[in-house]
Amino acid sequence: ADSSLVDIGAGAGFPGIPLKIVRPDINITMIDGLNKRVVFLNDVIKKLNLTNIVAIHGRCEDFAKKPEFREKFDYCVARAVAKLNTLAEYCLPFVKVGGSFVSMKSADSNEEVNEAKKAISILGGKIEEDILFDLVDDMPRRIVKLKKNSQTPTKYPRPSAQIFKKPLK
Repeated sequence: ADSSLVDIGAGAGFPGIPLKIVRPDINITMIDGLNKRVVFLNDVIKKLNLTNIVAIHGRCEDFAKKPEFREKFDYCVARAVAKLNTLAEYCLPFVKVGGSFVSMKSADSNEEVNEAKKAISILGGKIEEDILFDLVDDMPRRIVKLKKNSQTPTKYPRPSAQIFKKPLK
């Protein structure tokens, strides 16, 4: 109860809104870089009468530097945003020490997950669980859960252009 979760690159609200419906006790912040999506999400939140959930517009690498967001969340979720080494740099700065970052990936992402291990370590995390599963569409999926063991160095996340030009490896 009273846990907090940030959904990075919230898109159409998955998984943030379904999580809020099944776990009304969690405080959820959804961040997306496209204002049109944020307006849509806030409309959905209002129509569903959901409380303690908000969608905000902006770049996650900017929010991750703000004291009211940095290392303030018990959980972070993201899907279909970037490769795991890049995603970890965007997401782990939001997670409290002791918290978790959960990423949904395709089943064939072994190389991507292995490539991300050093970046994850630099950012204060480690892979805690790596789960393969099937959804109803017979498309194998993967959930990679990272545990945050230590604070993320303050220089992370770097500006987006730097992250993409020189991903942590």
